Amino acid sequence: MKIAILGSGAIGGYFGARLAAAGEDVAFIARGRQLAAMREGGLDLRSPRGDLRLDVLRATDDPASIGPVDVVLFTVKLWSTEEAASQLAPLMGRDTAVISLQNGVEANDVLARAVGREHLMGGVCYIAATLDRPGSVHHSGQMARLVFGELGGKRTRRAEAFLEACTRAKAGFDAELSADIDRAIWEKFVFIVGLSAITTLTRRPIGPVRSDPDTRALLLEVMREAVAVGRAKGVAMDPDFAEKRLAFVDTLPAQMTSSMHNDLDRGNRLEVGWLSGAVVRLGRETGVATPANRAVYAGLKLQAGPDPGPPGRIAGS
Repeated sequence: MKIAILGSGAIGGYFGARLAAAGEDVAFIARGRQLAAMREGGLDLRSPRGDLRLDVLRATDDPASIGPVDVVLFTVKLWSTEEAASQLAPLMGRDTAVISLQNGVEANDVLARAVGREHLMGGVCYIAATLDRPGSVHHSGQMARLVFGELGGKRTRRAEAFLEACTRAKAGFDAELSADIDRAIWEKFVFIVGLSAITTLTRRPIGPVRSDPDTRALLLEVMREAVAVGRAKGVAMDPDFAEKRLAFVDTLPAQMTSSMHNDLDRGNRLEVGWLSGAVVRLGRETGVATPANRAVYAGLKLQAGPDPGPPGRIAGS
């Protein structure tokens, strides 16, 4: 299977490397220091599921040099979605599937405008991975899971073919073809919004956050609002899904944090506009009050960078 990784950081690097090691034809699209490192020294994975080094790989900043592929794994930061979507055209064949593994719930709308909704499959991934230096991905823990499926739930040959490719890489990650990927995307979104919001706002890992009654209550309220917005948009989440996620939070390692918290520590741009900011925007559209997420967004947007999120006025909503 011919696969392009658009956004070859920690997530794209991990899944792309595992697929390449399993024999798939994988091309990595990157830029800057990451591109230079992969061209010069390959890609190195350190993982409890087995270390891996790709000494020879295809890495480029020019999608046109790759041509049409079967699957594009779209793994850029949320604030780069529109820019990266403009690079998709040379990769598109008649039945190419673009699978966003981003954390938000609005990216597929951007991608649909770029390539057409018929080219989209939904996807989520569950993994703790960081790019500790250019060309080197560090994976923590055993969890490495990819869930994907056609939007709307139809089972297609292209989805089954990608599942077969993932199955060949089963030592490196688990894969599941979902019949309700929209729900899976929103369920992950609820958790990521809560984890990102509170660990970044408090500058603390999840252990202290869940132990303090005030920050624990805020975490729950942030997730409750996200659930309410999702349900208002027709997503079939349980009414008490936020409480279930809070129980899951209690099982996590105390030092676990979020990628947005790490971005804040490193002085990088933040995805808050696509996370809590999205809850506020979508809450306004559906008539759901979102005061907790609005407070998070207001508290972090000045540190989010020049573009805190997709267009859409938050104030006064």
